[in-house]
Amino acid sequence: MTLSGNQKRKMKSAARLYAVQALFQMEHSGQTVQVVINEFEDHRFGATYEEEGEMIEGDPTLFAELMENAVNYQAPIDQMTDRALVAKWPLGRIDPTLRALFRAAGAEMTQSNTPPKVVISEFVDVARAFFPEGKEASFVNAVLDHMAHEAKPEGL
Repeated sequence: MTLSGNQKRKMKSAARLYAVQALFQMEHSGQTVQVVINEFEDHRFGATYEEEGEMIEGDPTLFAELMENAVNYQAPIDQMTDRALVAKWPLGRIDPTLRALFRAAGAEMTQSNTPPKVVISEFVDVARAFFPEGKEASFVNAVLDHMAHEAKPEGL
């Protein structure tokens, strides 16, 4: 089965959403990255979510890359995120869902060739999925824009 470009894009978007959920779960459960990746692949990743009447499955390769890179590069990603946040709100004080989002986005921003504008747009959409009523999407956009200028100043 050949996938269209639109289907591949939706699968990547779903993988980003799953990565934020999985990183959040890791932080709260103390489970290892491999345990969480396996759990998502075995029990959740095959599940699909509905979008405009279509059933979408996530991209397992992107999901695993985001998870492994978010864990392997967590310290520099967290430091970069802290520099993007205002001084009164260090990473440890923000919502754990946003912390997971910044780690996944930072992993993709620093460890892949995905253009920063795509990473920002995709993770702002993820923020809207988790916080549909709030101002978090604007906050995520501002923080990720700051992170992108630090991570890939030549790529913007």
